[in-house]
Parts: sequence; structure tokens; C-alpha cells
Amino acid sequence: QLVESGGGLLQAGDSLRLSCAASGRTFSSYAMGWFRQAPGKEREFVATISGSGGSTKYANSVKDRFTISRDNAKNTVYLQMSSLKPEDTAVYYCAAGHTFSLWIQAYVAYWGQGTQVTVSS
Repeated sequence: QLVESGGGLLQAGDSLRLSCAASGRTFSSYAMGWFRQAPGKEREFVATISGSGGSTKYANSVKDRFTISRDNAKNTVYLQMSSLKPEDTAVYYCAAGHTFSLWIQAYVAYWGQGTQVTVSS
């Protein structure tokens, strides 16, 4: 089970950290990722991190502004977002899978329920 938290209503330029808590004792064996879905648009890849945390990959739209990290001792993955823009407004979903290639949504094994992030101009 994946449970996201930390969403909210912000202004352009603000920062925000999302958290995703996972249940189970094999958290470190899963690659973790974040996706988002804006109104009227398809869900899109945001970032992924390997089980050890040693490898990360980002969508071009968030590179240099967002940082994904994980704490395997706490079974938690984070998404630190900075310099937020109105176009970052979306429901953000946490995801888990057995491969680092989570930008391919077919590889996602588990999804969280999502948390809303709204950025006003």
C-alpha cells in the first residue's frame, strides 16, 4: 500500500515536499516513482529512483527543479519540488515497481491514491 501526503495550494515560485509511505518489509527491493495527472490530460512520468537510491531519472519538465529521494529505513519516498509553476498543478501519484524503468507505466506494480498540488500564478 502506498499513501501520499503533502499536497496543497501554493503560489508560483514556492517549494513543497511530497511524501509517500509504503507498507511492507521489502521496500528497498522496489524502484519508486512519481507521476502526475493534470485536469484533462493523461498521467505523465515525473521521476523515478532505484531501490538503493543510487540512480534517479526525471522528466525534462521538472529536471533541475524537482528532487526524488528515499529513506529505506522509513519506507518512504519523497519528491522535493521547488520553483513551482502553475503548469505543475496536478494530482501527484506515488508508484512502485520491480524495475527502474518506471517511466514506462506498464512497469508500475502499485499506485498510490494521489495527492493534489495546485499552484496559482
